[in-house]
Amino acid sequence: MTNIFNLYATGAGDAIGGGSGTFTIVWLIIMVALFYFMLIRPQKKKEKADRQLRASLQAGDKIVTIGGFTGRILSVKDDEVTFETGAAKTRLTVKKWAIQTREGPEAVEAAEAEAQETEESK
Repeated sequence: MTNIFNLYATGAGDAIGGGSGTFTIVWLIIMVALFYFMLIRPQKKKEKADRQLRASLQAGDKIVTIGGFTGRILSVKDDEVTFETGAAKTRLTVKKWAIQTREGPEAVEAAEAEAQETEESK
């Protein structure tokens, strides 16, 4: 009498459950693809947009920093931005990485133009 445990012990079990290794590899590939398209790719797009925003800053732009300060840019140096904020026209200097967004209608138009350029380049 042949027992099912003997089939697995003798290697005959490969005929019964032979696709399990391939199934695992396929699921692993699907999971990696999901992580790429759901996490990695959007993050890279956001980082690219942030780099473009910080590279295109110029005097006169209205900005918001990551700390919540708003103001108008006075000057842009290599990695620093000087802007004025408030009624007293207080001048602040921050690093470029601290700039979160650009405000105003010019920023909306520039963002739309950049989005169109990105879509056209694909």
